[in-house]
Amino acid sequence: MTGPLFCLPALEPQSINWQVTSNRQAHRTDRFSGQQLTVRRGQPFSFSMILNRSLDSGDSLGFIASTGPYPSESARTKAVFPLSSGTSRGGWSAQLVSNKDNVLTISISSPANAPIGWYTLSTQISSQGNDFVQKLGTFILLFNPWVQEDGVFMSNHAEREEYVQEDAGIIYVGSTNRIGMVGWNFGQFEEGILDICLSILDHSLNFRRDPATDVARRSDPKYVGRVLSAMVNGNDDNGVISGNWSGSYTGGRDPRNWNGSVEILKEWKRSGFRPVRYGQCWVFAGTLNTVLRSFGIPSRVVTNFNSAHDTDRNLSVDVYYDAYGRPMDKGSDSVWNFHVWNEGWFVRTDLGPSYSGWQVLDATPQERSQGVFQCGPASVTAVREGDVNLDFDMPFVFAEVNADRITWIHDARNNTQKQNSTDARSIGRYISTKAVGSNSRMDITEKYKYPEGSSEERQVFEKALGKLKPRMAFGATSARHLEREGREPSISGKFKVTGILEVGKEVNMALILKNLTSDMKTVTVNMTAWTIVYNGTLVHEVWKDSVTISLDPEEEIQHPVKITYAQYEKYLKADNMIRTTAVCQVSDEAEVVVERDIILDNPSLTLEVLGPAMVGVAVVVKVTVVNPLLETVEDCMLMVEGSGLLQGQLSIDVPSLEPQERASVQFNITPSKSGPRQLQVDLVSPYFPDIKGFVIIHVATAK
Repeated sequence: MTGPLFCLPALEPQSINWQVTSNRQAHRTDRFSGQQLTVRRGQPFSFSMILNRSLDSGDSLGFIASTGPYPSESARTKAVFPLSSGTSRGGWSAQLVSNKDNVLTISISSPANAPIGWYTLSTQISSQGNDFVQKLGTFILLFNPWVQEDGVFMSNHAEREEYVQEDAGIIYVGSTNRIGMVGWNFGQFEEGILDICLSILDHSLNFRRDPATDVARRSDPKYVGRVLSAMVNGNDDNGVISGNWSGSYTGGRDPRNWNGSVEILKEWKRSGFRPVRYGQCWVFAGTLNTVLRSFGIPSRVVTNFNSAHDTDRNLSVDVYYDAYGRPMDKGSDSVWNFHVWNEGWFVRTDLGPSYSGWQVLDATPQERSQGVFQCGPASVTAVREGDVNLDFDMPFVFAEVNADRITWIHDARNNTQKQNSTDARSIGRYISTKAVGSNSRMDITEKYKYPEGSSEERQVFEKALGKLKPRMAFGATSARHLEREGREPSISGKFKVTGILEVGKEVNMALILKNLTSDMKTVTVNMTAWTIVYNGTLVHEVWKDSVTISLDPEEEIQHPVKITYAQYEKYLKADNMIRTTAVCQVSDEAEVVVERDIILDNPSLTLEVLGPAMVGVAVVVKVTVVNPLLETVEDCMLMVEGSGLLQGQLSIDVPSLEPQERASVQFNITPSKSGPRQLQVDLVSPYFPDIKGFVIIHVATAK
């Protein structure tokens, strides 16, 4: 007589240890807040699984990794793969690392070109005649610039640290003769930010139209970059930020108020994904940089001074004045004192290896591309070589750094205009980004174009114009480098600053006129000054003057220009910019147009850390501010922010400040992360534009 047959129970997972700490360290995602399993593609991660019994020869174990709402093997958004003892190359695979009692340690490998985003991992078990699938958990898969097979691979360690792992930076602003900088808190590792960045993809027009295809294409950094350039602005798709260059910001925040991306992204989510008001170019670029770095795409913020906005693809921008010297808001072209965009680092499999590397991505809504406000990726190498026929948005980006600036004088009496001058050298100057590992400015102009006036630069311009407008190429490009028609002007002019440029003070300048001939000349001069927004938007005329000046042969004179604080105080915007112009007319000759944009300095903000900074230990920060005005100011506030230094944003009321009073405010911060951290402070006042400052605090690990 035989005993009863003993049946093994069906195999079942009972608990999972995702080995989050070791996986996050190995995948360099340990700086992200929280304990979510976050890994990078093309690199294995391990977990252990406790089963209800040990594995038997009759058991079969496999896995399913899937992403998006409609996972599919054909679209590569779903992978089904067995547990094996060997390694697999290329696709998804699961390797048995150890099998001890009823505990399995398993290593999962993903392909280096898998779509990024949220994944679900399930196990597929066949045991004792039962087949079933059980969800094990979720993880986030990111791009991997540390793995050579990934399209975002970056070989240089210091550059990877700067362009992927650095969570604060510097954005350059101002003008060619006064380059300034603001600190920016990218904050890509802050709590909840990676989730919000991933949700940006799920709110895109592409996802809403065809989610299955959109998720499948998230394997491609150039696709992800282009989608993000559309989604960081709110123009077509309820994206993150609403732009405003009017100078009036009621119903939102002045773009200069923001110190970083974290508050913007959190506000977007908090509002039910409605565009946050308001941003200008550096705000769009700072925020896009946060999203790119959070995904693992190496990226940096780039500023182009004297940036052309060419709306009609003719590689020239037209600037108009009337006979009284007033700049005119005429035509759709413009020249921005500065414009800020991003570069992302990845291969261009669509164009060929010579076009890989840095790619321009611009989230500022300027022109529609394929029906949507998006721009890029445009290969920086292609810009330099004039290959304006290549994807994406190359003519616009090429013009931003290369267009000719053509000045016109408009005659209101008969509604005509005549060309006054052509300037082939002023556009695209001092193209700047923060240097790797330091706070100094790195000039990258030579990456975008050959030296101004060189034969290579002329050839590239002609090549570009030939591709855009083949029939007019010869005539246009030949004219570009000829002197303007007609006689050479008999006088020259320029504005010179003769005093200090500070908010609250009188502006003192001089118009220097020189007679270039051996004849006497009489010059009629019409001058104006306007407050402007940095993109050239005219705010208000604050001063004007007309004079007639006699010049002896080869004489040079200085005519004083004084603009009082009372004249400009109500109309000065946060850019602190005033545009002075003079139209100088010698009878029967072409006018000479003189222009200069000046930037008024804010009083400096002094930041001191009173004692050593250490993780988990409160430290006092002292901020010293100065009232720049000759009147008492009230209702000032300090806005303080800094990733790894404090949670969220700190708002501190500042006591009323007497005229030109210097006052100090102290507050505590408790650092949560070690290493060099950037603390941003913004003094917000209803009386004068924002005053910003930042300090690098070196935080030691806790003893």
